[in-house]
Amino acid sequence: MNDVRRPLKAGAGGLAVAALGVVFGDIGTSPLYSLQTVFSIDGGAVKATPDDVYGVISLMFWAVTIVVSVKYVSILMRADNDGEGGVMALAALAQRLYAARAGKAGLLLLIGIVGVSLFYGDSLITPAISVLSAVEGLRIAIPGVDHLVVPIAAVILTGLFAFQKYGTGRVGKLFGPVMLLWFAVIAAAGVPMIIQDPGVLAGLSPTYAVMFFVSHPVIAFAAMGAVVLVITGAEALYADMGHFGRPPIRRAWFFVVFPALVLNYLGQAALILKDPEARANPFFLLFPDWARLPVVILATVATVIASQAVISGAFSLTRQAVQLGLLPPLTVRHTSEKEGGQVYLPAVNTLLFLGVMTVMLVFRSSEALATAYGVSVTGALVVDTLLLLLVARRLWGWGPLKIGLAALVFGGLELTFLSANLSKVVHGGWVPLLVAFAVILVMTTWRKGRALVIKGRIVKEGSLSEFVQAVRDKQVLRVPGIAIFLHPNRDSTPLALRANVERNRVLHKRVIIVTVVIENVPHIHPKEAFEYNDLDFSDDGINHVRVRFGFSDTPNIPRALRRACALGVLDLKAKQIDAASYFVSRGAIRPTRAPGMTAWRKSLFVALAQNAANPAARFALPASRTVTMGSDIDI
Repeated sequence: MNDVRRPLKAGAGGLAVAALGVVFGDIGTSPLYSLQTVFSIDGGAVKATPDDVYGVISLMFWAVTIVVSVKYVSILMRADNDGEGGVMALAALAQRLYAARAGKAGLLLLIGIVGVSLFYGDSLITPAISVLSAVEGLRIAIPGVDHLVVPIAAVILTGLFAFQKYGTGRVGKLFGPVMLLWFAVIAAAGVPMIIQDPGVLAGLSPTYAVMFFVSHPVIAFAAMGAVVLVITGAEALYADMGHFGRPPIRRAWFFVVFPALVLNYLGQAALILKDPEARANPFFLLFPDWARLPVVILATVATVIASQAVISGAFSLTRQAVQLGLLPPLTVRHTSEKEGGQVYLPAVNTLLFLGVMTVMLVFRSSEALATAYGVSVTGALVVDTLLLLLVARRLWGWGPLKIGLAALVFGGLELTFLSANLSKVVHGGWVPLLVAFAVILVMTTWRKGRALVIKGRIVKEGSLSEFVQAVRDKQVLRVPGIAIFLHPNRDSTPLALRANVERNRVLHKRVIIVTVVIENVPHIHPKEAFEYNDLDFSDDGINHVRVRFGFSDTPNIPRALRRACALGVLDLKAKQIDAASYFVSRGAIRPTRAPGMTAWRKSLFVALAQNAANPAARFALPASRTVTMGSDIDI
């Protein structure tokens, strides 16, 4: 509500350059390892012959064109949720569109959970494979340093994760120009080889992809498992739409990124045709000897930027998941006074760091990591397509023919990618799938556990209207001051409020019960954020305020209540809110043998609840004026 992330204020060109640094890092660094991986699968099943090379290039070009240019940039970016994109925003939008059908809304939420879980699996592989592939360029620039590649990559990644707590606001301004230089360099590297062998341009024809499949169906199918690497990071175009807006991302893609990628891939293909031994590392071998070390340095910086984008995306998605009640409350620190979207989550940062370092030290090369890559990426693509097909019917009025065509083109291609990558599961693809499964388990357990806790609390809390009537009848002693109680609804009594009256036998002269509601939209306009209720009595000083936040907003309760005063929702002054006391209802959760969840999942829920961030911190309540009271809850 109060930290609405609007597109950055800059000129059209400036926004497009800024988008290069945040949106396109992952897909922009894929030339480092994509073509190399294609020619290394199955012991070199794809040969350095014109038919195979043209077939691979054709597959790559049309995969990028169909999935990125058409699906994401031209179509899916139109399906924004109040300006926001990404799988969580898309799932929330779908839920709104199908709100009248409760069964389908629950299914849509589950699809969104699967999508975001796959993103987390991808988040472990991307930093490791990107930085490793860049540092591996040292083998070409300075032969004999193989033993230093992994340690150097480990130091770089350690520094990257350690820097997260300081935010990326300052250095983030350099990301765009650096990535602009990167795209200029990789485009320039491909041009000379294309000039030497202009015939490689024929590889852009879709007929070569078809002929490749017809001539070598088994090999072509296996190659699809590596071709998908050219579209890793495609969802970032959609996910970061709320930060930059649709036009800058489209301009950056069509005028800079897409042409640069195509020129570089064509250059690598021409090099392989000229020198089949270049298959070992066609990217760095495109450059002359004198340029390789500087390019290794530039590539390392570019992959760090790509990794930063993935880490930031994990922070943002986690915060959205917390807001939607899919994860336990976590500590969120804002790293910018101007950009509400720049956040740091210590727990997520630590878990990501441990995961990234583990997969890098286990696989030890980008070629080995490529076997683990792709499963989660293609799974996420399929999830987005499924949600797109559901949304398109209600949002744009697509008929069966249009939906069928989109399902055939997008779904058919992506399911082929997914099928080809399933063979990687036993060779490392299980890693991101295991991570995704763990995230799904945590999200579903937390959501179900919260429902059980709410059910248990309602029994203990009792009716709020009956409590208010009892307070009036018993003439409970009222003491000066304002007491604010956080509570999830206005039907039952906050445990802290009931405990205060029953144990202390007093009540503040002004009692405000605040219910926080996180909506399935990214942001809520301040004038639409509040709903006041006097609970049937206007003279007893006990009121209820419903405060709505979007899932990308920061739920700062004191700031929201000051705004409610300014808007006239509350008949108080802001300085009175600044002196108010806050009461949080919180007790221990005890698992029982009651039905609802299996015993081990109840134990998992209790562990998650014990490690969750304190509600006082989550809602920015002042520590010196916040009291925690309540009673134990059995589930």
